[in-house]
Amino acid sequence: MGLALGSIRTLDRLLELALELLRPVPSVAVIPIALVALGFGYSLEIAIVAVACFWPLLILSRAAVRGVEPRLIEVARALRLSPLQETLKIVAPAALPRIFVAFRLAAGVSLVVAVTVEIAVNPQGLGYEAMTAGQALRPALMLAYVAWIGVVGYALNVLLILAQHRLFGQAGRVEAAR
Repeated sequence: MGLALGSIRTLDRLLELALELLRPVPSVAVIPIALVALGFGYSLEIAIVAVACFWPLLILSRAAVRGVEPRLIEVARALRLSPLQETLKIVAPAALPRIFVAFRLAAGVSLVVAVTVEIAVNPQGLGYEAMTAGQALRPALMLAYVAWIGVVGYALNVLLILAQHRLFGQAGRVEAAR
């Protein structure tokens, strides 16, 4: 959707009001609706995490597409590529390193939201266990869970950085440094 909004200005303008009205709604505010629709469990957590991660991916993907070098677009037009071919062959590959940075940001958001959902309503997972340990006055266990959540977040970020360097080479390193 970010590719479409970044490429098609008319579509972006048409959806701008709806997106700007929905974007500020906190993802955890969707919990009651998701509880009714999905019940307790991992499907609830996945749905809430998906809602939370959608917005940074959408906004940063749209910005990445708009940030594609204008000379590349000129080349696509000189080659008389169709809009679809232009997007698939020129725009998407040029924007992909930045979109991957958005993916890394969304991965961090996903961990925060997942732990929050587990604390609030999902009686499964590390967030729930940390909260239960705290309520049981077992601070050592609670801190161990919090430390483990930190280790999981750090490992996820390291894996994504390695994937970024592997997939995009120098372009990935430049995007990570910005």
